[in-house]
Amino acid sequence: MVVSSQQGKTYPPSSSIGELGAKRLDASSLPVIDIAPLFGGNSALKKEVANKIGRAARDVGFFYIKNHNIDKRTIDGAYNQAQQFFALSLEEKLKYYIANSRNHRGYVPVTERGIYVDEQGDRHYEAFDLALDLPSDDPDVKNGHFLLGPNVWPVLSGFQDQVKAYYEAMTNLGQVLCRAFESYLSLPSDFLANFMTKPMSQLRLIHYIANDAPMDETDMNMGAHTDYECFTILSQEHSGLQVMNNRNEWLEAPPIDGAFVINIGDMLETWTNGLFKATLHRVVNKGEERYSIPFFAAANYDAVVEPLPTVVSEGHPPKYRKVIAGHHLLGQLLRDFSYLRKRHQTGELNLPFEALPYNPFERKLDLRTAA
Repeated sequence: MVVSSQQGKTYPPSSSIGELGAKRLDASSLPVIDIAPLFGGNSALKKEVANKIGRAARDVGFFYIKNHNIDKRTIDGAYNQAQQFFALSLEEKLKYYIANSRNHRGYVPVTERGIYVDEQGDRHYEAFDLALDLPSDDPDVKNGHFLLGPNVWPVLSGFQDQVKAYYEAMTNLGQVLCRAFESYLSLPSDFLANFMTKPMSQLRLIHYIANDAPMDETDMNMGAHTDYECFTILSQEHSGLQVMNNRNEWLEAPPIDGAFVINIGDMLETWTNGLFKATLHRVVNKGEERYSIPFFAAANYDAVVEPLPTVVSEGHPPKYRKVIAGHHLLGQLLRDFSYLRKRHQTGELNLPFEALPYNPFERKLDLRTAA
């Protein structure tokens, strides 16, 4: 027995057709990996988990992790602070407007629109962005690295302490996942970590606003995109996320209690010479209020990323050019933030590279028309 889709495709009994034609898998068919052995001392079990992670990244394009050692109180604290902040008046939130920051930190209102072909209606989310909290006298900050510097902290009880604790927990978890990727890719220990000594890793608190717009492929909560960094650790409490697998099928990626979703980013696709593909994903507008917290694990601003020797051979030559991680990230942020586009157009934001009007890692969709 098979289930027929709206497009005439057939799927095994473990799946059905979900929202906007996406494939809905049974819970047992989702790629959920128990990473508890990564925190232990058994090398064989660590290698087994690393191989599961590598195969999921290679064959599926995304996966969940459970038993990740992140205290539920740390997760709840971040959500509680997000809810506290977004409950403020718009006037109060705009005191922390990201465009007033010297280094791209703070509140992102609904008016700060990106350029996406499938976000044609009113924007349905607001956000708060932060990253590695560096002092103003840090040498790289003083040298003008736009994406490095101090965070903007709202004057709210517990906000800085609890959100910073979550950021630090995600940073530590990201390092654990890096070691698993290194193992699968036959890299020396800390190979990836050496590119992440002062990373551009960002944390985003997202509030999807309740709305009356009908669900439609041209009016997503968040348009289809890949993430520009190495990989993403996503916490979500409500459904709506859809990801494209390596067979170019949209899959629903519902929340699983106690688990994070891991998406592959553009830099890891480059490092693996396309063995791992950056995860194209979108968020369907269900009209309901929704919160999520992605952590974007990134390399250093000036990290030169190119295909690794362990994935390059005579039969598999390099398919990707060298890219400077910070240049790629900043170039793509121009598409996501209207205030950056305005600064770039007026010459206030000078870039040491040519910004592309599209993201080449989003080749699964024809998004170039959005330029």
